[in-house]
Amino acid sequence: MNYILFDGAARTALLPFTYTRPVAEIRIGILTIREKWEKFLGSTTSTITEDYLSDKFPMVELEENVMINSSYLPNPSLVALIENLKENQVIYHKDNIVAFFAKEAQEEVDFNSYEEIFFEEDVLTVEKTWDIFSKNEAALQADFDLVTAGRKSAAISKTNTLINPDNIFIEEGAKVEYCMLNATKGPIYVGKDAEIWEGAMVRGPLALCNNAVIKMGAKIYGATTIGPYGKVCGEVSNSVIFGYSSKGHEGYLGNSVLGEWCNIGADSNNSNLKNNYAKVRLWNYDSESFEQTGLQFCGLMMGDHSKSAINTMFNTGTVVGVNVNIYVPGFPRNFVPSFSWGGASGFTTYGTKKAFETAKIMMARRNVEFTAEDEAILTHVFEETKKWRKD
Repeated sequence: MNYILFDGAARTALLPFTYTRPVAEIRIGILTIREKWEKFLGSTTSTITEDYLSDKFPMVELEENVMINSSYLPNPSLVALIENLKENQVIYHKDNIVAFFAKEAQEEVDFNSYEEIFFEEDVLTVEKTWDIFSKNEAALQADFDLVTAGRKSAAISKTNTLINPDNIFIEEGAKVEYCMLNATKGPIYVGKDAEIWEGAMVRGPLALCNNAVIKMGAKIYGATTIGPYGKVCGEVSNSVIFGYSSKGHEGYLGNSVLGEWCNIGADSNNSNLKNNYAKVRLWNYDSESFEQTGLQFCGLMMGDHSKSAINTMFNTGTVVGVNVNIYVPGFPRNFVPSFSWGGASGFTTYGTKKAFETAKIMMARRNVEFTAEDEAILTHVFEETKKWRKD
């Protein structure tokens, strides 16, 4: 069977992260949503997404296809139901379409003619940006169970202090020395060739993905994910950092999500709790207003390729778009549009030429090419978001 993940209605609510990727490429727990589905299904997947993303993330359609809503995370019961889908069948969870069968020859899908199957169990979904960190604990535990099942951890050096070591899994090639690892509250997963440097204190749940680094003296507590090739130091709490991003120095990051290729300057901090203890609101790209999250703790949402200078201070519930460069002291406003340059005293447009030059240099340092597809995606984002920039 051919499986295709589609963005669905959650795509807009997951901006700025879905400006540069399909919903399926969001990382929560250890794996991306796509990686979770492919592990469960034992099959590769492709994507139905926005036209401007489709060159980088193409759809592969065969004669018979099962379409899966990628805001849903797989579990054994749901996967079993999907694997048994037949022609003219659709799976609903509450009022949402989770999956349906479609033939390549179908010109359109009429769900009124489909047999409805209702999935009644609880299931993890990623439908808002804050779901990424607030549901990270449950997703991380599920991924830990999935990727470690029937396997044995690599040996953990005796220089480390371990609490609940049965809940710690180290992949081959990982290096961990003279650290404190406490897995009492949740698992600790250290990916292939990842490193935790001396003196770091880690309290699970934690996912340190392949080739990522926790630097000396860091204080990390869950549920936190550090994506592939990420670098982290200072204090990090209940945050998800996508691949290739760095928070490499002292400073606090809490209840936050950073996209790829971000860099947080030394001694930068974010607030995750309002002084009056009120529930936090976040910028909503669809309504163009601030939306109530229902959360008391909510920090920074930062899109791909965005950066902050040293000593930057982020207010509670700040949304920073794609390719933003914040370098002026003080608190920038709670919504910073994509391709902005400045800080608390105001912003100007961060032109694509300069932004792309920086992206090429940063990516080349990690031996990753800035492709024509990347440039086309970011150019589209520049044009789509210009209405929120002042100049």
